[in-house]
Amino acid sequence: MTGPVMPLAVAESDATAEAESIGYDEILRRVRALAPRITARSEEIENARHLPRDLVEDLRRCGVFRATMPAEWGGPELTSMEQIALIEEVSAADAAVGWCVMIGMDSGIYAGHLTPGAAAELYPRLDMVTAGWVAPAGVANETAGGYLVDGHWRFGSGCTHADIIAGGCTVHRDGRPLLDGTGKPVTRIVLAPSASYAVEDTWHTTGLAGTGSCDYTAERLFVPAEHTVSFDEPRRDEPMYRRSDTLVRKMPGVPLGLARAAIEHVHGLVDRRFEGPGVPWRSSRHVQAVLAECEMRLTVARSAVHATVEAVWDRLVAGDRPTHKERADAALARYHAFRSARTIAHTLYDLVGGDATHRSRTPLDRAVRDSTTACQHVVGQHRVLEWSGQLLLGDEPGAAFV
Repeated sequence: MTGPVMPLAVAESDATAEAESIGYDEILRRVRALAPRITARSEEIENARHLPRDLVEDLRRCGVFRATMPAEWGGPELTSMEQIALIEEVSAADAAVGWCVMIGMDSGIYAGHLTPGAAAELYPRLDMVTAGWVAPAGVANETAGGYLVDGHWRFGSGCTHADIIAGGCTVHRDGRPLLDGTGKPVTRIVLAPSASYAVEDTWHTTGLAGTGSCDYTAERLFVPAEHTVSFDEPRRDEPMYRRSDTLVRKMPGVPLGLARAAIEHVHGLVDRRFEGPGVPWRSSRHVQAVLAECEMRLTVARSAVHATVEAVWDRLVAGDRPTHKERADAALARYHAFRSARTIAHTLYDLVGGDATHRSRTPLDRAVRDSTTACQHVVGQHRVLEWSGQLLLGDEPGAAFV
């Protein structure tokens, strides 16, 4: 539940920026102004396999990383729907950047699950970036005042530019896993400054190369108990912090933005390409039908995401728990958005044909690869169908964030 008001500390050099209170409309305006510069650097981002530092600072100034910071601390505390729309805008400019923004804006969610004192200590500024893998791949050995942590985590999207890195751990006591009252292992997510971890250059992938989703490790890292969180133990009562699926609700913004950019790219070709002698693409019934099909897929996917997330949000605002059906609908809409974006990218790639294979001529090669890699995240995997089916039948799946 909400503790006493304790605003985040402000570094002297950042006082002017931190004193500025900005909301969704202003953050969105800044992102739209930055978008052309993001797109212009897409090749650089992909080749580097991580975000350039100066671009991270540009995004920080836009306010995207403060999106989930509590209003009580001066943050915008955006709704899940606003978060999705913001991520769509960034992802339309570059999907890897959109993915990093989607991950990095979790800072406020982590901070909202800490005690006010610990939040002020770990997050002294509103615009800090958090990255990390929350699945319990590490071991947190109980010790006086906290934990000694050893672990090797994968898929640390944004860990190359993060201020704070999270790592999911199984808690051990006296060398053995600690069990809860139901016999299940106790888990915690540890939070520590990025310099506390060793980042390994492992991110050589099909797509989303620019996310820098490297492996990272820790060895005998001391983490104070108050710098660990469990999403099953919210400390704030605002809607954003009441359910652990707040981390994944916004994820469809990435594929939705990617798909929109791919469609807009092909729209830009209709007056410059021809289907046979004298037949412009604009007059081609085949091209018209393909564009209509892709627009249909995106409209349906986007409508489903926003409608189902809004239903969950409204339930949380009312102080109620989302129903099993509402949770299943939201999970299925996320899954459908990822899969639909991949279908749209492949469909347009096939439409454009040979030119689509040239990275310098078209972004469609990148869209195909990025959407393919994005679908390998658990929210885009077939397991979502199994978990959603269990919910629809009234059962509780043994999966986090559903």
